[in-house]
Amino acid sequence: MTTGRSGRTVRDLRRGNRGAVLQRLYFGGPMSRQELGPATGLSSGSVSNVVGELIADGLLEEAGIVDSDGGRPRTLLRVSPGSAHLIGVDVGETRVRVELFDLTLTELARAETPLLPRGCYDVGPIVDHIRAGIGAVLARAGVGTDRLLGVGVGVPGIVDREAPGGTVVHGQTIGWDAVPLEALLRATGTLPEEVPYLIDNGARTLGQAEMWFGAGRGARDAVVVLFGSGVGASLITDGSPEGGSTEGTPLEWGHLTVAVRGRRCRCGARGCLEAYTGAESLLARWAERGGGGPADEEEALAALLAAALTGDPVARDVLDETAEYLGAGLSDLINLFRPERILIGGWAGLLLGPYVLPAVREHARRHALRHPAARVSIDLGSLGPDAVTVGAATLPLSAFFATGGRRTSPPATPEQPGWRTALTRRG
Repeated sequence: MTTGRSGRTVRDLRRGNRGAVLQRLYFGGPMSRQELGPATGLSSGSVSNVVGELIADGLLEEAGIVDSDGGRPRTLLRVSPGSAHLIGVDVGETRVRVELFDLTLTELARAETPLLPRGCYDVGPIVDHIRAGIGAVLARAGVGTDRLLGVGVGVPGIVDREAPGGTVVHGQTIGWDAVPLEALLRATGTLPEEVPYLIDNGARTLGQAEMWFGAGRGARDAVVVLFGSGVGASLITDGSPEGGSTEGTPLEWGHLTVAVRGRRCRCGARGCLEAYTGAESLLARWAERGGGGPADEEEALAALLAAALTGDPVARDVLDETAEYLGAGLSDLINLFRPERILIGGWAGLLLGPYVLPAVREHARRHALRHPAARVSIDLGSLGPDAVTVGAATLPLSAFFATGGRRTSPPATPEQPGWRTALTRRG
C-alpha cells in the first residue's frame, strides 16, 4: 500500500476524508457539495468522490434543493438517520437504562430496570439487566443487529480499556474490583462478535453528551459534574463545536478530601466530598436530624426538597450545607483547571439544581481565586436524565467517525484500526 511522507496511507487519507465529511454534515446540518469543500478543507474532486461513496453506502441522503446566486440550484445533503443504529447504556446507581437510537441519536426504544434491593450492584444481575435491555430495545423497535454500530456503556468507577481480554472496571464505591465487564457482556452471546461493546466512565459520557449536543456546545474547556447518589466529574479540555474532537478526562472529584477525619465515605475513606454532597449522604444527614422519606432514593430526595420548599428548617439546613460543600468543591476545580463552564447534571443535580444553584455559585466564587472565578459560568446541563445514555451512544459514534463511517470491524492493524483501536487512540 502506498505511503506518503507523513506515513499515512491512501487508505488512511480516504478514511479521514470520509470522516471529515460525515462529521461536518452531522454537526453542521444539511449542506451542499459546494459548501463542503471550504468547510472540510477538501478539494471539490475529493468532496465529490467521498460524497459518492457515502451515498452508495447509504450513509448520506438528499435533504432538499436551495437556489444559488446566479447559478444552478444546489442539492443539500445530510446524514441518513436510518442508516445505522446505536445503543447507549447507563449503569446508574439506582437503575440500568438502555436506549436504542438511530444514527442522529433520535431515541427509538428504551428499557429501564431498577436496582433492587437498593444499592445492589452485584455484577451478575447488572450484566443480565444490560443483556435483557439490549434484547428488549431491539425487539421493541423491530430492528436487527445488521445496522448496529455498537453498544456504549457508561459505568461508575475507573475504566481500564487497555486491560488484557477487554475493558475492566474498578468501581470501589459499588464493590467492583477489576470487573472484566467487556468480556462478561460478550460472553452473554447477545450480539454478534463484530458488534463492539465500548465502555467508559459515566461522568465522561455525560460530559461528551453535553459538549456535543447540550449546554457545553461552543466551549473548549469545561467541567461537567455528575451529581447522583455520589458525585463525579469530567474535565473537557479540547471541546469542538462540531463535536468530533472532544477529549474528556474522568475525575474522581467526589473523593477529594474536604474534611480531615470527617464523615465516612462509601469508598472507605473519611472526609470525601461525596460524603457531604451525594444524594446518599444528603438523605443520611437528613435522617440523622430527624427527617425521613420513602425507601426509594429518588423519591426520598424529592421528599427532602419538598420539605425544604415548604419551610422545614432541618431540610433547608441540609440543602444549604450541601450547596456550600458543592460550591467549595467546584472552587477546587476552578482553581485547578480554569474552565470556561461548569455544568451540573445527573438525576440529583437536575432535581436539586433549581433550588441550590444560586447558593452553589456564590460559594464557588467565594472560595475560588478571583481571576478564574470571573471567567467561569456555572449552570445545569440541558440534556436531562438521558444524558449518560446519549453520551454512551456517542462512544460507538466516535469510533464510526474515526473509521470513516465503516460499519464493520476491520482487522486491527496500524494501517486500518478496528473499532476498539480507534476508540482507544481517542483517549
